[in-house]
Amino acid sequence: MSLFDKFQSLSDARHALIQAEPSPIGTRIDEVLSPTEGRVDGRSVILAGTNNYLGLTFDPDCIAAAHDALDQEGTGTTGSRMANGSYVSHTRLEEELARFFARPSAVVFSTGYMANLGLIGTLAGADDVIVLDADCHASIYDACRLTGADIIRFRHNDAGDLEKRLRRLGERTANALIVVEGIYSMLGDQAPLREIVAVKRRHGGYLLVDEAHSLGVLGAHGRGLAEAEGVEADVDFVVGTFSKSLGAIGGFAVSHHPQLDMIRYASRPYIFTASPSPATIASVRVALDIVASRPALRRQLWANAERLYHGLARLGFELGPEPGPVVATLLGSPQQGVAFWHGLLERGVYVNLVLPPATPGGRALMRISVSAAHDTAQIDRIIAAFAALKPMLDHHGHE
Repeated sequence: MSLFDKFQSLSDARHALIQAEPSPIGTRIDEVLSPTEGRVDGRSVILAGTNNYLGLTFDPDCIAAAHDALDQEGTGTTGSRMANGSYVSHTRLEEELARFFARPSAVVFSTGYMANLGLIGTLAGADDVIVLDADCHASIYDACRLTGADIIRFRHNDAGDLEKRLRRLGERTANALIVVEGIYSMLGDQAPLREIVAVKRRHGGYLLVDEAHSLGVLGAHGRGLAEAEGVEADVDFVVGTFSKSLGAIGGFAVSHHPQLDMIRYASRPYIFTASPSPATIASVRVALDIVASRPALRRQLWANAERLYHGLARLGFELGPEPGPVVATLLGSPQQGVAFWHGLLERGVYVNLVLPPATPGGRALMRISVSAAHDTAQIDRIIAAFAALKPMLDHHGHE
């Protein structure tokens, strides 16, 4: 027996499914030319699988700030903030995040994944209960496992099912941690946050919203779904990432509970991980300011999302429940998904192929990331590529 034997069936399944290069799993992008253009397998492609919702990865002000930080503070921090100390830029970013969210404190983590591990994994303990939406991200599930708490899942976006499960908890509800997301990353649907808040008001507990895919996208100031729905006062914790709308890498947590700061002294993912590089922190600070000061980017993102979503809907594709920065197109089998993905690439469009078990009903899913940086011609080219491949699905449906 080998340590690697457990991976053999996974490897066999992948080889049986994907025989042609390039592979849709872990695609190699040979060149990135702009937020929306690149080269894959020798072809020029529209990048529509990046989560670069505001197109800030090439923003000249973000790049200039990163260059300055690189020159002045070097390439990396080479240690954790608890052990080696905090660079002033890290504490400034935390102050700016707290101000942006109008909350007393913020904590920055090295990735969005670490933010969930670091907050959820520290807040809840073995005597506590976590009630989470069944479709929550892997980082949330992993964080829950770290706690040793009782974990209860409620049906995706079903506030009635959440209420039923909280009611059964009785007195334990007072300290229950309820976890949902602003925009769910696979189908692009939004949490019914006002209904969830109403349930929380009736039963108690603490509410955490992961705004990874909604930061910079929703709300008058770009603070996410809680702002858009007018329920920020009822959301105890917001977790998010710098790797979507802010165009970098890192994560954060904010809260209106002043005790959030104590997390630093108990959170292993915070204490034992090197802090983000100064260049990353510098670009994120500028990007956060852009989110606050340039609402036109949000409007452009939504115009693009609506155009793409309704264009694909008119062609008869089965889509996620609503338009947004993630437009999900449901296909048939994984084999059909692989063929469709290759067809898109041949037509100069790069999107993400998502396969079971991450998708509903054993089906494949084309996950398109819309960006404010896409122009109308690029959106129309994406629609045209899907239109050209539609007969593949129709033919399959009549077999």
